[in-house]
Amino acid sequence: MTHAPTLPSMYDAPAPGMGTPALRRPVIGVTTQTLHAIQGIPEGLPESWVMNQRYFRAVTVVGGVPLMIPLFSDDLATVRALYEHLDGLLIPGGVDMDPETYGEAMRPEVGRLDASRDTVELQLVRWAIADGMPVLGLCRGAQVINVAAGGSLYQDIPAQIGTTLQHDCYPTKGFTRTHLAHPVRVAPGSRLEAAVEQSSIDVNSMHHQSVKTVGEGLVVTAVAPDGVVEAVEGTGEAFLVGVQWHPEVFDADDPNTRPLFEAFVKACSEYGESR
Repeated sequence: MTHAPTLPSMYDAPAPGMGTPALRRPVIGVTTQTLHAIQGIPEGLPESWVMNQRYFRAVTVVGGVPLMIPLFSDDLATVRALYEHLDGLLIPGGVDMDPETYGEAMRPEVGRLDASRDTVELQLVRWAIADGMPVLGLCRGAQVINVAAGGSLYQDIPAQIGTTLQHDCYPTKGFTRTHLAHPVRVAPGSRLEAAVEQSSIDVNSMHHQSVKTVGEGLVVTAVAPDGVVEAVEGTGEAFLVGVQWHPEVFDADDPNTRPLFEAFVKACSEYGESR
C-alpha cells in the first residue's frame, strides 16, 4: 500500500554545514514572484512563480528547510493549508508594492507590480503576526511587514525624500549585488543588534522605496545616514524582523549576515517545537 507524501518536518540527518544531527529542522515558507511581473520577460513564456535560489540556500545552510509558497491569491484556503505546515516565514525582495495596499494613489515613479504576490504575502504575514510565527523580511519583505501592520511606504525615495545618498544601487545601474552602499546604525537593545552584535554595519542597497509611517506594533531598529528607515521589528516576543538590504547575496560565512539567518532559523525551530 502506498501513502501520500507529507511535507518535511522531522529530519535525522544533519543540516548542510552542521556537524551533528539536528533533532528538528524547521520548515520555512519562502514566497515567490510572478514571472511576468519581472521586466523583460517574453509574454509567450508559461505563467510561472519564481524566486532567486539564494534565499533558499541562505535558509538551508543554517539548518532550515525552505518551502516555496505559490501565489494562489484566488485560493487563500490553499495558502492557509500550506501555512499550517510552516515554522517560519521568509519574505524575499522583489518588485514594488501597489500603493493601493496602504491606501495611497500611485506616483509615476512606481515600478513593476505583482498583485497576486501582494495579496498572498500580506495575508501570510498577518496570519504569522497573529500566531507569533517568526518572520524575516528582506528588502521588499521589510516593506510587506510594515504594510501588513498598517504602515505605509515612501513610493520613491529620490522624489519624496530628496536624499543625496543613493539607495537604488541596482546591477542594471552598474553595481554588483554585493556592493556596500552605506552604513546603517542599529538600535541598541534591538533583536537585530542581538543578532549582528554590532551597532553599525555596512550594507548593500537595491531599493527605491522605504518605510514611511511605521506599522502598529513595530519599531525602527536601523537607519541610514540620511535617516531612511533600514530595519523594523516587532515589539513583542515573536521574531518579526525586516531589513531593507539583501543579506542573502553574501557568502554563507559572512559575519554581518549569517548571524541574522541563524537567529531567524533558531526562532523558527523553537516556534515549531512549542506547537
